[in-house]
Amino acid sequence: MFEGTVRLFLIWLGALLLMAPVSFAMAQNVDGVSDLKLPGISSYATPKGETSLALSGGGAITLSAQLTDKGSDITRGIVWRVFKPEAVNGKLPMVASSHGGTAVFQLEPGSYLVHASYGRAGATKRITVGKDAKRESLVLDAGGLKLDAVLSGGVRIPPKKLRFSIYEGTAEANGDRALIIPDVEPNSVVRLNAGIYHIVSTYGAVNAVIRSDIRVEAGKLTEATVEHHAAEITMKLVRETGGEAIADTSWSLLNESGDPIKETVGAFASMVLAEGDYTIIAKNRDRIYQKDFTVVAGQNQEIEVLATEAAAMDPEEGAD
Repeated sequence: MFEGTVRLFLIWLGALLLMAPVSFAMAQNVDGVSDLKLPGISSYATPKGETSLALSGGGAITLSAQLTDKGSDITRGIVWRVFKPEAVNGKLPMVASSHGGTAVFQLEPGSYLVHASYGRAGATKRITVGKDAKRESLVLDAGGLKLDAVLSGGVRIPPKKLRFSIYEGTAEANGDRALIIPDVEPNSVVRLNAGIYHIVSTYGAVNAVIRSDIRVEAGKLTEATVEHHAAEITMKLVRETGGEAIADTSWSLLNESGDPIKETVGAFASMVLAEGDYTIIAKNRDRIYQKDFTVVAGQNQEIEVLATEAAAMDPEEGAD
């Protein structure tokens, strides 16, 4: 299920969820509407001509949405889109759209598909409009997810070095999972349909990665905190202990199995690494130097590689 530690907290949604940023939606089917591909709302046909299909002389339809079937109306952050149900050249003609909370449309009598998106949560419903005013409600069955990560002992991780990716909870036959949202900043609220999601937390840019499956419940804000077992490491090539770093050094980092996992060039090689044993190889001009070291979770350290004749390796040996 997950590597490391995950702490979950559930909070009933209120102002926190309503204030979260809005992004494109993932569609959810309601009232038997199936096989409607609406994520991102990228495949629809805009009305032709200057006359809108939303007519002032038609029936007034009031649309509202709730997080749960017994929840109150969402007052802001909803994107409403109304479609004709018959596709034109493979795309649904969009009749009208609106942003905000409860929306009122004047539509000519007929059948329509209504899609409401609320962040990454969404729902679709088929409605029928007559000459008389009526009201329709969509239940999004959605909640919020707030993610964070710490080091061992609860030490905070700099937000700029921490990112999350949210995937679908169910893997495909080949083991891959569909990516829903990449590069989610810590402590930001993401609106999602209720369900299980696969979360990938990345600290730094090498191998400090934690995976976990987290359930989002409708009408609640789920706060999840994962624990990374990693540390920040800075390496430098010096001619003597405590000396100045030698510029124009090429660095190759190997894991315990001897597989290369990172290469960089510069006087310093700074990176975040998961706990474990590593080998660093430094090359400067025609000389190669090597050092083994261990990363302990939560213990940042500076590693010096001595550039002495005694420590120098044969270039052909280093290439192997």
